[in-house]
Amino acid sequence: MSIPILSLLCVVLLPIIVISLALEIQSLTANDLSAALELDQACFGGLWNLQAYQRELESPNTELVGLFSNFSSSRMLGMGCFWSIVDEAHITIVAVHPHYHRQGLGAALLYSLLVRAYDRGLERATLEVRVSNSAAISLYQKFGFKTAGRRRGYYRDNGEDALVLWTGEMQQPDFPKTLDTWYTIVCDRLSQSEWQLVWK
Repeated sequence: MSIPILSLLCVVLLPIIVISLALEIQSLTANDLSAALELDQACFGGLWNLQAYQRELESPNTELVGLFSNFSSSRMLGMGCFWSIVDEAHITIVAVHPHYHRQGLGAALLYSLLVRAYDRGLERATLEVRVSNSAAISLYQKFGFKTAGRRRGYYRDNGEDALVLWTGEMQQPDFPKTLDTWYTIVCDRLSQSEWQLVWK
C-alpha cells in the first residue's frame, strides 16, 4: 500500500516595515538655482533662464519654494512660486518632476504657497492654467479655486487658451481652520505614496 505524502508549505510571516520618505518645503536660495533650472527643463522645457530665477530670488515680492527629499537623486522634486501684487498672490509656478506625478506633491506645494500668501496678509490668490490640464484644474478646485475668466491663445507654444482661476477671503477669521483641513488632506494623500511632509 502506498502511503500518501503530504507536502507542507511553510509560510513565514515577517513584520512589514513601512518607511515614510521625508519631504521638506523651504524657500530657495542661490545654492538651489542649478536644481531649479534642471527642474524647469524637465517640467517646462526651459521656461525661465538663470537670470529670471535670480530676479525671483532677489525680489521681496516673490515667494519661491522648493520641495526637497534626500531619498531622491534629483533631490528637488518640485517648486512653486507666486508674486505678491497689492493684496493678491499671483501663482506663476506649481511644478512637480514628471517622475513624481500623482503622488500628492502638487497639492503639498499649492498648500505651502497658500500658507505663505496668508502669512503675508494677502486676501486672494490667482493663476492661469491650460484648459486641457484637467488634473491641475481638479487640484486647484479642491483648494477652493473658481473660474474667473479665460485668456484666448495665452500659451505661445500651441496657442492654447488659459483659464483664470482665483480664490479669495484668505484673511477671514475661519481661514486658518481651512488651512488645517487642507493640511490633513495633503498629509493623508502623501502617506498613500509613503511620503511624509515635515514642513508646516
